[in-house]
Amino acid sequence: MIQGIFFARFLPEQGSKVVHQSPPGCIVPEPDVDKPRFFDFGTMAEYILPRQAFCNRYVTICDPENKYRILGHPVCITNEKYERNEFMFNFCIVIYTDVDKTPYEAVVRRLASTFTEMEIQNQFLSQEDSLNLQGRRSIAALIEIIKEDLNNYNECMIPVGNSNFKPCKQPSLIALDDANTINMKLFPIHSHPPPVKSWHVPISKIKFTDIMDDTWDLTMKKVILQIDGIKDVRRIANDADVALDLTKIALQHLLYYDSVLMLDVFLFGNIYATTPEINDFLADREGMQDECANYVYINGPRLPHFYLCRLFVTLSSSRTIKEWLKLHIDQGFPVLNYVDVRRFIQFGVIKGLIYRVHKYAISSQYLTSLVSGQSVRIEGGDMLQKYTDGCHCFDQIAAEKNLGDVKVMEQLRRFPKGDVEILYR
Repeated sequence: MIQGIFFARFLPEQGSKVVHQSPPGCIVPEPDVDKPRFFDFGTMAEYILPRQAFCNRYVTICDPENKYRILGHPVCITNEKYERNEFMFNFCIVIYTDVDKTPYEAVVRRLASTFTEMEIQNQFLSQEDSLNLQGRRSIAALIEIIKEDLNNYNECMIPVGNSNFKPCKQPSLIALDDANTINMKLFPIHSHPPPVKSWHVPISKIKFTDIMDDTWDLTMKKVILQIDGIKDVRRIANDADVALDLTKIALQHLLYYDSVLMLDVFLFGNIYATTPEINDFLADREGMQDECANYVYINGPRLPHFYLCRLFVTLSSSRTIKEWLKLHIDQGFPVLNYVDVRRFIQFGVIKGLIYRVHKYAISSQYLTSLVSGQSVRIEGGDMLQKYTDGCHCFDQIAAEKNLGDVKVMEQLRRFPKGDVEILYR
């Protein structure tokens, strides 16, 4: 969020000066305004309006207390019509130092380029007082509306023309100059999503049916219709009749916009173990137990939350889900009559309460060949040899070779006796 915006220029007789600011008094004192300033402008002036070597480029400065960051683009226009043959100014935005500055860079650059062009055309900045006498909107009003619109609507559109000013709702329209328009929009910057694997299971975080329309990409729509929290990427591609690579690209787009999340495919042979965050669930922080109950209980009577805690803490790296179910059934608790086990595991993974323990196959002969750089063909390992370096989990093998867990183990038993070990991590 923009905390403040100001226009500073260099005056031949007064030096660097803040001409306009919003909110009032945020940078330099103003009459009848009693509020603390963000920083001491006198201390920062030489960086806000710097030497020519630093002009005409994007710069960021932090105040001495490292609380605020100033984003600016100092401009120096050289022309004999100006006193000292140059005109120097800067439109700056002030944000907190812990706020991502990336989305605001384009805004600062646009402010600099637009007002530079307007100054070259009709001395909009240097002759501001005389222009205001002709009924022109002041720069003070401009920066105020820019700040408010960007904070409230993440965009502003300001036609700069001579037509009569007409107030309107978002985005703001201010007529000042027929030849120029200030168009700015803040776009959220997302981190690049991790690669989508064919054995991953996408789970939607929003209701796509409420936002999809006829303008959406056809491939994307076909893929979204197959997302149910059960199908893995490979099956989605098959059922949607879309190439696997295109399906991965579509899902990566959804990941980028935080519309889906990816989990491992659920199988009763999977192994899960608890994380330290399980303590938050046991303490019922933020009503987590009620949230879990609403998500995992099937139709029928609801059990006390103690049973949910009991189910989570008995997950361990030494037993599969099938063995975990048998443990509770033998103790007289028919889990399947009350709990949707798949949704129970999904809830735990999404909340970070449990993690998946993967299985990896490691062949000592194959590792030796990789270290020595010599290609070795292992007896019985034609199909799975390249997967026995400890870097390919059983989920990947099952998805790429279209084999179940039992079939994978049968193939690994064809390796020389004692050559392959199974690592759980």
